[in-house]
Amino acid sequence: MNGPVWTAPEWAEGIRRGDRAFVGRALSLVESHLPGDKERAAALFDCLGPPPQGSFRLGITGNPGAGKSTLTEALGLRWAESGVKVAVLAVDPSSSKHHGSILGDKTRMEGLSRHPNAFIRPTASGGQMGGVAASTREAIQILEHAGYQRIVLETVGVGQNETDAINYVDGLLLLALPNAGDEVQGIKRGIMECADLVAVNKCDGAFAAAGQQAAQQLSQSLGWFSRSDQWIVPVLQVSALEGHGLDKLMEALDRFERWTRGTGEMDLRRAAQRELEWKSGWDAHLRAWASADPGIQEAYREAAAAFAAGQGAAAALAAAFRNKNN
Repeated sequence: MNGPVWTAPEWAEGIRRGDRAFVGRALSLVESHLPGDKERAAALFDCLGPPPQGSFRLGITGNPGAGKSTLTEALGLRWAESGVKVAVLAVDPSSSKHHGSILGDKTRMEGLSRHPNAFIRPTASGGQMGGVAASTREAIQILEHAGYQRIVLETVGVGQNETDAINYVDGLLLLALPNAGDEVQGIKRGIMECADLVAVNKCDGAFAAAGQQAAQQLSQSLGWFSRSDQWIVPVLQVSALEGHGLDKLMEALDRFERWTRGTGEMDLRRAAQRELEWKSGWDAHLRAWASADPGIQEAYREAAAAFAAGQGAAAALAAAFRNKNN
């Protein structure tokens, strides 16, 4: 990664000051796949230490066209204007062929992007499934070190397979459209089970009645799922564009945050997320170590050839590595 050359302590201090230049460069650093940048990122996190407590991480997901960016901006502006520091990680889909991304969320949230208490970071999914980017966890930690108290993760919004978002946030807001039965049918069971709050957006004008019907059907659908934490998922009707229902949504979010802190649910979720971080980090380290070992690479090529010839994957790998050990 090109740019200014800072030592890790200088970088860490700049982030803790909330300096946007340092924060932006740090986010670019953790998004980089270059080996040298990965080493620099590791040194930076060594200097930063554990992220400070006190933030609330909210995931916002929903079908394309549900108005995620509009709602994110509406909520973000209310928080920012009340003196709360707000950061938005807006994940855009990457091309599976060229790995490029439009990264247009900062343009769509123009008002919030200009607010001094807000920081918006569009990021490419990099082809990662689940609606998030590979660098999401590290990016959240950097933003927490920079003092942001509300961190919003806006997922890709392509399909409804975005249950991975729950592995990064304290609460998940599912955004639906006022298409009544069609909308309920289009939402997969997995994301419904993960949602902590549901909001039917664009409930204005000619769609007000349809929005009420969709909210009723979504409430009924949520009754099919049992939650071990006993939280009752609220279903609200809003219009992010016109501002209708936003006060009730803000109250519901505040109520959920108080509940998840007071019951210890936030601590449980974050502990589970830390465990997942460790497992995924260990797997990534093993893959990198194996890729750098010539003997393992030779065994891998032998196994791949045997697999291509029709042998089962498990048998091909076992035979190749058995031969290597002998």
